[in-house]
Amino acid sequence: MTDQEEQSLKETMRKEKSATDEAEQLAKDQVRRKANLAREQAIEEDQKARKTKQTEKRAAEEIKQSAIDQTRRKETLAREQAIEKDQEARKLEAKKQTRK
Repeated sequence: MTDQEEQSLKETMRKEKSATDEAEQLAKDQVRRKANLAREQAIEEDQKARKTKQTEKRAAEEIKQSAIDQTRRKETLAREQAIEKDQEARKLEAKKQTRK
């Protein structure tokens, strides 16, 4: 084998190795991109699930607070009515006392 043939063979082998290395790198890059995409999608799905859960929790809390507020308003109204009724009874009693 002559020097030129040997050099040509080495060059061919170098090109083949370079092509093989490049193909391997492209495959690794593709795997990495797929893994990154899968991770990003998992994060997005988790965020959506958390947002949904948070929205549901907030809605339940608002319903609960609304019920508490309504009960408080009813209790306040009942207390005010009881005070008013008591005041009316006292006025009537005072009128009766002054008539005697």
